[in-house]
Amino acid sequence: MTTTEPERVFADLDSFVAVAGQHLGRSQWHTITQDQVDLFADATLDHQWIHIDPERAAAGPFGAPIAHGFLTLSLIPRLGKDIYRVDGLRMGINYGLNKVRFPQPVTVGSRVRGSAELTEVTPVSQGMQAIVRWTVEIDGEDKPACVAETVSILVP
Repeated sequence: MTTTEPERVFADLDSFVAVAGQHLGRSQWHTITQDQVDLFADATLDHQWIHIDPERAAAGPFGAPIAHGFLTLSLIPRLGKDIYRVDGLRMGINYGLNKVRFPQPVTVGSRVRGSAELTEVTPVSQGMQAIVRWTVEIDGEDKPACVAETVSILVP
């Protein structure tokens, strides 16, 4: 994954709030590697064979090792850096998730990208709460790898 300027840069929180209900864009493609899956397995202590044993996984239900669903979910902040940035904030706080689903497993070697829609923005005591609906697409697949609603607090 390369580091470039995001597709959209919002000058301040007000300009971001103004696009509520709009699609924000799509990230660049990112290839899921076995090394990345292995490192995630080490970090989370989830060493299930379907993720870390390429030979056994090749004979398994997906024909190859698959990325952890939570690895796919955890890519959202990085994929988001390709899509948008809000300038003029003191900080953004990850407040949680409303809903997460993993409709399609991601096999090692697949390419994924994020697609983001700002679905809702509401005032909170610290600033604004933003809900972004993310779809992590898999190159060449009809079903997405992950669909999630992230909730962030944006502090001006």
